[in-house]
Formats: sequence, C-alpha cells, structure tokens
Amino acid sequence: MIRFGVIGTNWITDRFIDGTSEIGNFQLHAVYSRTQEKADEFAAKYQIDRTYTDLEEFAHSAEIDAVYIASPTALHSEQAITCMKGGKHVIVEKPFASNLQESEAMVKVAKEQQVTLMEAMKTTHLPNFQLVKENLAKIGPIRRYVANFCQYSSRYDKYKEGIVLNAFKPELSNGALMDIGVYCIYPMISLFGAPNAIQTTAFMLESGVDGQGTVMADYEAFHGISMYSKVTDSALPSEIQGEKGSIIIGKFSDMLDVKIVYRDGTEESLDAKQVANSMYYEAKSFVESIENNEMENKVNTWSDSLATMRVLDQARKEIGLVFPADK
Repeated sequence: MIRFGVIGTNWITDRFIDGTSEIGNFQLHAVYSRTQEKADEFAAKYQIDRTYTDLEEFAHSAEIDAVYIASPTALHSEQAITCMKGGKHVIVEKPFASNLQESEAMVKVAKEQQVTLMEAMKTTHLPNFQLVKENLAKIGPIRRYVANFCQYSSRYDKYKEGIVLNAFKPELSNGALMDIGVYCIYPMISLFGAPNAIQTTAFMLESGVDGQGTVMADYEAFHGISMYSKVTDSALPSEIQGEKGSIIIGKFSDMLDVKIVYRDGTEESLDAKQVANSMYYEAKSFVESIENNEMENKVNTWSDSLATMRVLDQARKEIGLVFPADK
C-alpha cells in the first residue's frame, strides 16, 4: 500500500483524489495545510485523521510514502524538495516550478534522495494522446501544430471588480501562460522535442501577469502555435496539420473528440475509451514509477519538464513577466 499525503486543499486536489479511487494500492492518508482549520475541514471531508501544519513534520512523517503537491506554483519547488529530503516520492502539479533554476534543483534532489519525482501533466498520459502520437505518420510530413486552450476564469470577474485572487498574482508565479499555456506547450515538446526558437505575444494585466497569450515555436520543418487565455473562451478545436491530412482535437487538455481528416475528406476516429476523470492516468503512472523503482517517469520525463520550463522562461522574458521567485 502506498500511503499518500496532499499539499493543497482546492478543487484540483479533490479531482486528483477522485482519480485515485480506482487505484487500489494508492490511498489518501494525510493532508498538509498552513492552517489547522483548513486541514481539519479537508480531513473531515475524506475521513482521515492525519493533519499537519508543519511542513517538515509532514515531510518526515513515517505514515506517508508519497506526496501530491497542488499548492500555488511559487511554492512547488520548496515543498517538493522538503518532501523529497524527507524520503517521499513526489508528484507536483503543472507547471513544475516557477522557473528552470527551481526545476533543476528539484531534479537534483530527486537523484540524491533516490525518489520518484514527476510533473502532473495529465494530457500526455491519456490514451487518446498516445493514439495521436502513434498516428502522426498517417498525416505527415507535419507542417503545423496548433494548440488552443482558452478558458474564461471565474476569478477574472473578481479581478475586474478589483479583487485580485491567486490566479492573477505574480508573487505566486501565476498567470495564463503558467496555468493554461503549459497545457499547450508541454504536449508539443512531448511530441516533437524542444523548438529551435520561440516568439511570444501577450495581453498583460495591471496585476503584473498575463491574461492571455500566444507562443509561436519554430521547428526545422514546421511551426507550433500555442494559444491560451484566462480572459476568453474558445470553441475552436486544436489541430496538427500534415501534408496528407490533419489530426483534429476537440478538447485539448483532455484529448477529447480526436479524429483524422484526410485531404480527400474521409475521416478516421482516434477516440479511445477514457475514464471520466482524466487525472486517473497520471496518478496510475506515478504509482507504477514508484513500484518499478523509477526516479523518472517514462512518459513525463525530467527532460520534457525542463525543456518546457525553458520555453516558459523564454516566453516570460519576451513579454516582461517577472516573478519574485526569479530574483
């Protein structure tokens, strides 16, 4: 039995826990929160009795084997490193950390402590993503990658009222690129490797973070375009274009409604049966890495996480998005 604890008590933690419900040997045992009140509230909801408000005590608890981190991005690196130094395996929500320097420090500690460290990018673990990867040759040569993920944030309504919540705070290393754009960029790197160069444009908010943006990536024989937003919605699908046809993806983050449309107009469905909670697959893969004594996950590799962070760092540099964590 792998006993896991969680850091972060928001909705995404609830979804992760729900996603683990079908994994029989991976069970929730503890929660860390900065306040006892939130820890108690969360523990009561899941009927667990191990609560912590001291991170060092949580990290060194003999009753925890692995940790899921869903705190604000600015806290990822410190919390992951503390937990790994306590001997814990760690899966940390995307984006991996605030910047490349923090990410590299996390990987270094994982190697030193001989523990599993994985970025929780769910998209690349989905069955339909694997089908996309396996079917690229049918439409090749590839000429364009277009990832579209625009999701109006309910927190933006509060922002317009003058209330700046966590999603739009630079001190927490947040913003559209980090929260939404990474869903477009990480899969691109997983499929095609790191780009040769990028160009970035963005709509910046007065709080200091980006509300939306576009990253244009240059590869030797094609271009990648990642469009993301927290201030608009979009009904447009995503697409990988090749000379023989295109792979169309309805909902990019969950890889839903996937099909090939060939040049002659014929279509081929690539939809596999996926469980409703898409976070199940990343949790299952994390458990398998622990069981196989793998420090590095075979799908969400450290090299992909670091390459993604290099793109995020460069994109932020181009649009002038600076976090306190960078200093």
